[in-house]
Amino acid sequence: MLQKLTISNFAIIDRLEIDFGKGLHVLTGETGAGKSIIMVGLGLILGNRAEASSIKDADKKSVIEATFLVKDDGRFSEFYADNDLDEHDQIIVRRELSAAGKSRSFINDTPVNLAQLRALSVMLVDLHQQFETLELGEKDFQRNVLDAYAGTIPLRKELEEKFASYSKLYKELTAVVAAEEAAKKEQDYNQFLFDELEALALKENELEDLDQELVICSNADTIKAELTEIYNALLYEEPALLTTLKQHIAKLTPLLAFDPSLESLQKRMQSSMLDLEDVAAELEQIETKVERDEERMHVINDRIAEGYRLQKKHAVQGTAPLLELQAQLSEKLETLETLTTSKVGLESKVLAAEKAAKAIAEELSKKRTTIIKVFEKELQSLLVQVGMPNARLTIDIKTQGLVAHGIDDINFLFDANKSGKPQPIEKVASGGELSRLMLTIKSMVASKLALPTLIFDEIDSGISGEAAKQVGIIMKRLSTAHQLIVISHQPQIAAMANTNLMVYKTEEKGKVHTGIRRLEAEEKIEAIAKMLSGEKPTAAALSNAREMVEGS
Repeated sequence: MLQKLTISNFAIIDRLEIDFGKGLHVLTGETGAGKSIIMVGLGLILGNRAEASSIKDADKKSVIEATFLVKDDGRFSEFYADNDLDEHDQIIVRRELSAAGKSRSFINDTPVNLAQLRALSVMLVDLHQQFETLELGEKDFQRNVLDAYAGTIPLRKELEEKFASYSKLYKELTAVVAAEEAAKKEQDYNQFLFDELEALALKENELEDLDQELVICSNADTIKAELTEIYNALLYEEPALLTTLKQHIAKLTPLLAFDPSLESLQKRMQSSMLDLEDVAAELEQIETKVERDEERMHVINDRIAEGYRLQKKHAVQGTAPLLELQAQLSEKLETLETLTTSKVGLESKVLAAEKAAKAIAEELSKKRTTIIKVFEKELQSLLVQVGMPNARLTIDIKTQGLVAHGIDDINFLFDANKSGKPQPIEKVASGGELSRLMLTIKSMVASKLALPTLIFDEIDSGISGEAAKQVGIIMKRLSTAHQLIVISHQPQIAAMANTNLMVYKTEEKGKVHTGIRRLEAEEKIEAIAKMLSGEKPTAAALSNAREMVEGS
């Protein structure tokens, strides 16, 4: 329940403080006094977007603050927990606007964003303005009304969760199928490329090694001759280098008696001799292996040629890139197998998720369909009460494909004059009819939505007389379970109010200011009399006003 609304430095309002209680509150006042501005301010508290141009004095910030007393049914505790807020029985919501265009929002002095503010507001207040009667023609609104009346909103939320799971799995499946199709298109080509590389069966650094081997084979005669000459010079020619070196080492032995330091040099010469002997042996061993093998050269040439062909084909150089490419192709071929396996698993999950969602959607559809006649009958009774005895609202449901809110395409059709040709509401209902329709529908579903406060901004536009009286009666009845705040120009509705608030404007130094005050009993009668007969009410008007108030 809204306890207090404070607005400062906003439009033509310097500062207003309005206290609210239980029951029906009716705000009246002349056009331009600021009634709708109060509603705009309240809209900001509920998360509507702000405009810097609304600030009255640009040197100061504009502040709108509302205090709500709540009775928690579990929803508020969940909201506090989800948004990391401290739990309170009283909720104070504040919006601050600056001339620079910045807006700040607070819940119990904790900064929040607009999304959080809106999430809270839908649990606190239903703010309905005159132009919003057009919502009656919107499918989302119609579906919400029917589900609220049928008590199927929890079931629909369960369906939305199931459908979200199904949609997520379906998207995953779609992505896997697309990837599989793309992989299939490339499979044959990738397999051909992989088979080429696999057939060549390259080993690490093989092409580079084969190049080197081919060079050796091609120059075998020269290499053999040079190697033979070298190791012959070391070992076999007269005088052989190693033989000469050995003799010189021996000559140093008797000299050691004269100069012991020569021993280290002799050892170094012996070490060098051993190294040269190893070198000579290895040279001889290499020379014996070097051969000009024409058959081997042919094999090498063929293998190198195939390797070079694949290098050119894939625009790479060396053995390593070809082996890397082979590994990548192998991985792609394996990926197709993985995708196919994944697809089969996902198909099973998608079917199960879809089946679970459809089961809930069918249950939801059954409950909606069952309640339609009851809804239409109750609404018809209310339409008669508000002066629309010939009007008929029917609900048409057609089956459609599964979506988040079910398998029902719900349409509200309206016939104002028993023409037998109901049409979509927005095509045939007048403004006054829309207002009365909206009120009667909201009166039917308000208790089911657990909204503590309902606000109607000139929803009674376009009606008068007995119809206005009946609208007032419905509002009065609705206010026994809900707090109602109504802006109205209808005396019949003002007479029904538990609390009457007069919005007025004053002018000071060329500037217009808005004020508000609670009317006492006699002031209420006088205000209603003015609504009946003008600024200077007659005795008859005053008597009529008193009768209206006492009869309410």
